[in-house]
Amino acid sequence: MIVLGVAAFFAIVCLGVWLLCFPDAGDRLRRRLAPRAARWRDALSAGRARTARRAGASVLAVGRGGRHAAGVWMRRAPALGLALALVAVPSLVILLSRQTVTFDSFHGEDLAESRTLIAELMRGERLSPPPPPPPEVFATEEVRRVKPEIVGADRKWDQIDADLQQRVLAIFEVMRREHDIRLVLVEGYRSPERQAELMREGRATRAGAWQSCHQYGLAIDAAPMRDGKLQWNMEDAWTRRAYFLYGELAEQAGLTWGGNWRSLKDYVHVENAAACRQARRERLARQG
Repeated sequence: MIVLGVAAFFAIVCLGVWLLCFPDAGDRLRRRLAPRAARWRDALSAGRARTARRAGASVLAVGRGGRHAAGVWMRRAPALGLALALVAVPSLVILLSRQTVTFDSFHGEDLAESRTLIAELMRGERLSPPPPPPPEVFATEEVRRVKPEIVGADRKWDQIDADLQQRVLAIFEVMRREHDIRLVLVEGYRSPERQAELMREGRATRAGAWQSCHQYGLAIDAAPMRDGKLQWNMEDAWTRRAYFLYGELAEQAGLTWGGNWRSLKDYVHVENAAACRQARRERLARQG
């Protein structure tokens, strides 16, 4: 489908360029099509004339207006058709080519039980945060080299929005029960000052102060843990699968996963996008 859409768009563009570059050929084409257009206009005019005679003078006036409009549309039909195609085909190609990012080694049915469990956990009793790993887990040589921004990050669960907290804890629980993967909170709330600093460094974010959902307690970063170490390498099959499962479960829990972003992929990040937009609006309203 994508190939056909691209081919159709290419053919239409080539036709448009040909008409622009060779106006004489375009004139010949229009002259060849003119008799058919004239017959269509004559048939339309005759039909409207008969209707107008039966309906009276007022309808006749309307018929004249209709014939004029039809003539205008007929004369401009090729140009309008070309313009419509040039606008519609790229949009169609983009729509057909959009895909949800998924991991090759698992399919939707693999998450059927997880989807049910997520819903049950979110409806059930309030979940409690798991015990954190030792502090040194966040300060290893690898972390300082690969993710230095998390060394001094805030990992207090009580700084996170209560609703988001429960959604994330449900994800953590499903990952543990169904997939035997331990997720660890690496950052929750982030102050405006820290956000501005991270943006200046240009590694972890492009958002300035108050532009990230972290400032509202409506975003968290989490990473899978294996053999006592946080895992970051997306070229590793186990790590990649863990992050994509995390992202799938986040979507099931009504959250937005940073791994689906097109510009700056952020596989550790999930947020409550709708609540975050509302929080931003309320903050702007208070300032105004």
